[in-house]
Amino acid sequence: MGDKNSIKSKGKMEQRKNIALMKSLDKAKNRKKIPKSEYVTEMKNKDNILEIDNLATYFFTDSGVVKAVNGVSFDIPRGKTVAVVGESGCGKSITSMSIMRLIQGPSGQIVDGQIRYNSEEGPINLVNVPISKMQELRGNKISMIFQEPMTSLNPVFTVGDQIDEAIQLHNPKLTAKQIKTRSIEMLELVGIARPEGIYDAYPHELSGGMRQRVMIGMALSCEPELIIADEPTTALDVTIQAQILELLREIKDKVNASILLITHDLGVVAEMADYVVVMYAGRIIEKGTAIDIYKNPQHPYTIGLLNSKPAVGKVVDKLYSIPGQVPNPINMPSHCYFKDRCEKSFEPCGAIYFKLRIFANTFR
Repeated sequence: MGDKNSIKSKGKMEQRKNIALMKSLDKAKNRKKIPKSEYVTEMKNKDNILEIDNLATYFFTDSGVVKAVNGVSFDIPRGKTVAVVGESGCGKSITSMSIMRLIQGPSGQIVDGQIRYNSEEGPINLVNVPISKMQELRGNKISMIFQEPMTSLNPVFTVGDQIDEAIQLHNPKLTAKQIKTRSIEMLELVGIARPEGIYDAYPHELSGGMRQRVMIGMALSCEPELIIADEPTTALDVTIQAQILELLREIKDKVNASILLITHDLGVVAEMADYVVVMYAGRIIEKGTAIDIYKNPQHPYTIGLLNSKPAVGKVVDKLYSIPGQVPNPINMPSHCYFKDRCEKSFEPCGAIYFKLRIFANTFR
């Protein structure tokens, strides 16, 4: 009985401590007057548009702390495409939402790390910038193509109204006529054949592929330097998927933008990415150039992901699948998270969590 009471007491103390930390982080995040000295920083490599360094994003729940992103570090070089891959729930989307500072508070908080953005005014740490400054950057310098266009577009406004709003917000000096012209140009840019008609249409009147093109047009309306594409082709058929990927490639080259591509489709990664980051249970387990990852994967999880992809010209009775389940994100073990699912695990895997090691001349 005493042991049970002791465990309950410890649990309540831990919960109170977590609530205090959550409130402290939320208060610091929502300050209106943040001195510039708190968010001005230096890039480790001036050729990078973004550097994520030891990022940790947690969710404080009644059951405990969910470490959705736990010590993630990678760079996005200017003009390149970096793909983040992994199973559902590995932390891909939370990483992208952290960059945009769209984590739902107060339960969700960035608790550690830096997100260094190489802006025109000089490098800044997005984790510490005021909300007002972040609103200037969102959709303007850093834009995001969300995962599901039907839920991202507002059903009660026309497509034109929604693109107009994004342009007007960041270009207040433009007239209504200039804004409309720009919106129609964006619809034309993304390959919509009848842009003037689609401008006046509502989202429910468009197909999935058309809605996704509208989302891309909206994301590109202010010519951003960094485009975050979160599963941009998930709900599309193969033909439309190929068109969307080709469109993203063309637009990236036109505006000299960088792309952070979040996907679980390794075929998309092979076609689009210059660099690949493999995530599992909130951590990076492998990263390198696309050639490194595909030709010489090192981690058993990466090898498992590649083996689970259908191969052209290869007939099999059943596709390979990685055994087991992703561990509970609350109270993660101190050893390798993949240990219980790994076919190559051995005694040291249960002792400590191994740090990343350099096997080739890969990016950071």
